[in-house]
This record gives sequence, C-alpha cells and structure tokens, in this order.
Amino acid sequence: MASKGNVMFNVLFMCVAIILGNVLRLRLTPISNEFKRSLGYPEDSLLNFTELSEHYGYSSEEHTVVTEDGYVLTMFRINGRKCTKLKRPPVILMHGLLQSSDAWLDAGPDAGLAYLISDACYDLWVGNQRGNYYSRRHVHLDPDRDREFWKFSIDEIGLYDIPAMIDYVLKYTREAKVNYIGYSQGAGTYLIMCSERPGYCDKANVLISLAPAARQTYTKSLPYRLLTEVISQIEGALGTTGIYEIFAKGSLSQEFLAFLCKFSEISEVICGTGESLFDSFHPDSITNETLRIMFGHFPAGTSVHNMARYGQSMKTKRFQKFDYGKEENMKIYGEELPPSYNLSAVTVPFVALYGNNDYLVDPKDIKWLINRLPNVLEAMKVSDPLWNHLDVTYSHYTKELIFPKINEYLLKYSEF
Repeated sequence: MASKGNVMFNVLFMCVAIILGNVLRLRLTPISNEFKRSLGYPEDSLLNFTELSEHYGYSSEEHTVVTEDGYVLTMFRINGRKCTKLKRPPVILMHGLLQSSDAWLDAGPDAGLAYLISDACYDLWVGNQRGNYYSRRHVHLDPDRDREFWKFSIDEIGLYDIPAMIDYVLKYTREAKVNYIGYSQGAGTYLIMCSERPGYCDKANVLISLAPAARQTYTKSLPYRLLTEVISQIEGALGTTGIYEIFAKGSLSQEFLAFLCKFSEISEVICGTGESLFDSFHPDSITNETLRIMFGHFPAGTSVHNMARYGQSMKTKRFQKFDYGKEENMKIYGEELPPSYNLSAVTVPFVALYGNNDYLVDPKDIKWLINRLPNVLEAMKVSDPLWNHLDVTYSHYTKELIFPKINEYLLKYSEF
C-alpha cells in the first residue's frame, strides 16, 4: 500500500499537471469529433445531451435559464420513448461535483437515471449548474477573461442556480411544485437554497437526495481529501497566475483522460482503477463501456473557488459558508467564523439513498445530516454493501438497486 507521503507527492504532482493543463487549454485547438472517431473514440462519448438521448430514441429539448446574478444555465427536458401522457408535476434531476447532465446518460438506456425516469413517463428536466461546459456563460462576464465569473462555490449555486431552475420549470409547465432529485452537490445546494431562500422549500413536494453532500468531515478518500485541501491552500497562488477554472472539458487533463480511457483493452484496468482509488472499489459495477463513454463528458469543469470550498468542508464538523479568514469573514458575515446553514429550514419531505462503501460522502456525515432535518421520510442504505458514490450515476445496477425507491416516492407525489 502506498504511504501517505507518496500519496501527497502524487496529489501535488497532479495539482501541477492541472495548472499546466488549464494554461495549455488556452493554446490548444480543440480536437474535432471527426478526428476522434478516426482514432476509435466510442461514439456516445462524442455526443452532447440532445444528440445522445435522440440516438437512443428519446425526444429532448434544450432550455436556457438566467439567474438573478446573470449566469446563463442550460437545462434539458427529456421524454421517454413510449410515453403518450406524462405524470405531473415535473421532476428536476441535478448532477454532482464536476459533472454535467450527461452523467445521467453515460450508463446507457438500461441504467442511466435520466433514461429510467423518463421511460417511467415523468416530465423530466435535467439541470446544469454554473461553471460546467453547458453553463459556462454570463450575460455580462466572459469566462475566458473575467475572473469574477469564477468567484463562486456551492454557496452561490444554492443561492441562485437552484431557485432559478425551479422557477423556470414551474413557469414553463404552469405547475405549482416540482419533485426534486439531487445527487451529491446537487442535493447539498438544494439544502443551501432552503436555508437562504425562504419559501423555496415549499416549491417541491419531495427532495430525493442521492448521497447528499452537506458537511464532509469523515470523507475517507485520501486522494480527494488531499486534492481539495491542497487547492484550498493554493487558491490565491493559482489566482495570481490567472487560473480560476479547473477540470474543464477540453482542457489537456480532460482530453488526456478521454484519450486514455477510449482503449477498451486498458480502460477498465487503468481508468476503472483510478476511479476506484478516488472513491472505493466495487468490482463490475461500472462497465468497461461506461468507463469509455463517461470520460468523454467528465470532468465537466468548475471553479477553483468551488474546489477550495470542498477542501474547507473536510476540516470542520459544521455545514457552513465559505471561510475567508477572520478578517474577511467579519467584513462579509459580521463575525469571525462563517455562519452554519440552517438545516431546520429544510422543511421539504426528505428521502436519502446512500451507500455503505461511499468514500466521498461518508455514511456518518449523511446520518449527521439526517438527524438535523425536520421532515425525513426515509433514509435507505443501498442493499449492496459495496455501493459507493460514483455508482449513483454510472453503475449498471441502478435499475435494480436505487431506481425502485426513487420511483416509489415519485409515484407518491405524482399524478396523471
């Protein structure tokens, strides 16, 4: 087993590679899909959400949402292949850290949750939070020139993005409420919204949280913990070199992963092992074909500031706002410590699904969260003892292990 010193060295080396990859991104000409096809990239890895869903016989629409602070977000509405009438109200499905809406399609029609939910004839809307490649726009700021674009973390996503998408869907469909499914960051940002935006919890019938990320005190993943903590420590230094975006789609680091993982002979051994080292080992859960596809869409990009925020969450037992240091905290918050989020304000009926083998959001942190929420309907530990964090989006067992429970609560809060 690698020593902690070796792991730290590898993480620091990775940080240097990330910096170079993001700098070189500005100088590289994007590789065309035609050229990638000639190199043997899997076709699904080259398609965007609408192309990929339509490739398998689903109809989809692209919608544009503008937040109060000017970020331009993309949402997709997808309908099942055999649905002549849709259940009401609409369902919003939200991705996790470094993902995009594509994550819900990468496992294919027999396992991807966007396919499974839409095939059950729900009116499904799939969101994209600010900073990924579908939501890398602003009404005034240029993400390639303006550092202000990237000064966000989950704090701003919960304050602006989630409310904007909920309001847009409700206005478009003329419904009074939504059913909301959030995975990891997609659930944590909903909790932030409830704390900071009074009344918004009342706009959902139910919150189905999949491995919800609130505090992350007990995260077991040493590579993830070290990576985010290092980024937290060097955020200022990265900013002086003009690096505010990280893990962008199209960056050298992402393109290298997509190229390396396209080889079916080595993708499971190298890419599957790498994914497992960041989360935990669950043999045969994520298929070789899904690994080859997912790295064409992942990582999807976020801000350095957001990654630093996760680094901070490893060092506290509170679910709190960004810690700028005592002096800046006094200016921003009026107190030396960042305020904790008010979890008693999360009054929406709450359902949690989590895995015992999750190394990114530890079950102890999920239980801590559950004990502080006022309206918990159920907290279900997935029956497979090896179920981990990334299984939620990429495992080929989702149809058997988590979709039935998701469908149970969607049915409870839906009607034709």
